[in-house]
Amino acid sequence: MGHASNVSTLTDYEQLLRSSDLRVTRPRVAVLSAVHEHPHADTDSIIGAVRQSLAEVSHQAVYDVLRALTAAGLVRRIQPSGSVARYESRVGDNHHHVICRSCGSIADVDCAVGDAPCLHASNDHGYAIDEAEVIYWGTCPNCSSNPHAHTH
Repeated sequence: MGHASNVSTLTDYEQLLRSSDLRVTRPRVAVLSAVHEHPHADTDSIIGAVRQSLAEVSHQAVYDVLRALTAAGLVRRIQPSGSVARYESRVGDNHHHVICRSCGSIADVDCAVGDAPCLHASNDHGYAIDEAEVIYWGTCPNCSSNPHAHTH
């Protein structure tokens, strides 16, 4: 009975779309599942993953779906400086990211305090702040132990 879990996941993605008032379409389900399966993937990786199940999907279709999913809050878009945008399915909490300067790998870092926004601005200039985006830069264990690998 190996197929049962797969079916329930598709239904979960359909539920997520419906709960955000998005029409359930095959590209939307495929993109949503790709983001869940490949956290922090860039658009090209997501297109590659989606094409394994929907060969004919266009770049533009995937971009449009990512925009819709991001707007609906189903996926989160992160764009580290000097890097392409990446997407993740971990939404609904205020977590941060640590990025390797050498190979560009990304890991999640839980919120330093636990409340969103976990950084309280010293002066909010009258803005109602609801999110703080923190990126920690460093060198991942892989690159630290092998300084000559992954040079761009």
